[in-house]
Amino acid sequence: MVSSPNQATRILRNTSVAITAEGDGLGVVERAAVVIECGNVAWVGAERELPSSFADADVHDLGGRLLSPGLVDCHAHPIFAGRRADEFARRARGDHYLDIAREGGGIMATVRATREASAKALVDLACTRMNYALRSGTTTMEAKSGYDLTCDGELRLLKIASQVGQQHAMTMRPTLLGAHALPPEFADDREGFVQVVVEEMIPRAAHEQLAEAVDIYCDEGAFTLLETRTILEAAKRHKLATKAHVGQFADLGAPQLLAELGSLSGDHLEVVSDEGLAAMGKAGVLATMLPGACVQLRMAPPPVAAMRKAGVAMAIGSDLNPGTSHSESLPLAMWLATTHYGMSVEEAWLGVTRNAARALGDASIGRIAAGSPADLVVWNAEVPAEIPYHFGVNLAARVYKNGRTVWDASAND
Repeated sequence: MVSSPNQATRILRNTSVAITAEGDGLGVVERAAVVIECGNVAWVGAERELPSSFADADVHDLGGRLLSPGLVDCHAHPIFAGRRADEFARRARGDHYLDIAREGGGIMATVRATREASAKALVDLACTRMNYALRSGTTTMEAKSGYDLTCDGELRLLKIASQVGQQHAMTMRPTLLGAHALPPEFADDREGFVQVVVEEMIPRAAHEQLAEAVDIYCDEGAFTLLETRTILEAAKRHKLATKAHVGQFADLGAPQLLAELGSLSGDHLEVVSDEGLAAMGKAGVLATMLPGACVQLRMAPPPVAAMRKAGVAMAIGSDLNPGTSHSESLPLAMWLATTHYGMSVEEAWLGVTRNAARALGDASIGRIAAGSPADLVVWNAEVPAEIPYHFGVNLAARVYKNGRTVWDASAND
């Protein structure tokens, strides 16, 4: 990776700038300029309106290329060890994900490998994944725990996420996913494990400031609606944001619970009722689309049209994980969202920028506006539609993080 000095004032000119304004659209400004000062955006607008006070700034001509905010991955599981390519091969032959999980595969296969891995190995693996993500335009990524399922182990994964964030240019946003699956030690004591999550994991994560949010997998073969309520209410008592994996295989009523609790998002949602969507829309709970896992598991897409009708804003995550979506690429997820899901190009772009930022509870990122961090991507493209349209190649030419160049494709050819 390349890292340039954080110069006091820099102008990026001769560009089309996307995601500049609030509202439903992308706010594209053509023949635009962006001014960077001290790691933040100081000004954005039509180049002809550039204030004369920036006349002495260092100028970079982008040659008419598209400039966007750094992409925001609001649903990812980047801290893990082991591989599950054998499961991919089985699913390619037609085996079902839940059947593989019942036989000891799935999440538990990764739990075994992650428990055995050293902290250094996990940091190194995660940093390699962050390199892939950064090079495709991601500058902020959620980091869920969930692949240890013991109290000390889950806190270890959150600490590793923090360490990765300190070592890597990308911002990591930690989420406690202690209730990812029922660990083998509690196979006959579900209530006991929920008690561990509520009375040990959440209080310690909050007290040690290791997590910003608490997630849970509420679905067929995972945690019940009552267990989900118990865990998320505990998170709220400890001032942590809430979200949940819901409706991937069955609708247990979790969307209504998330609305009641004022959660950030419900994620997956391939199976969701109109009543659940209405509750989410009224409460402002986002729907996080995860097309990588949906397509890999050969499932029908979520009811996007019904989400629009209910006023549910949509975010998009990579769902980076070793089992069902082993990809760090948000542009690839955008392509799947616009094809398999039928989302518009505007919806896909908002899904990996402004709406994804909302799903992380942070309105300061995912847009280019005065005062926002200068997390930016220069694309080898002229219009936003080219990114999902030209899939399978990396069109990110340069990535800025807080005004610094942290990836330049031309310097790494």
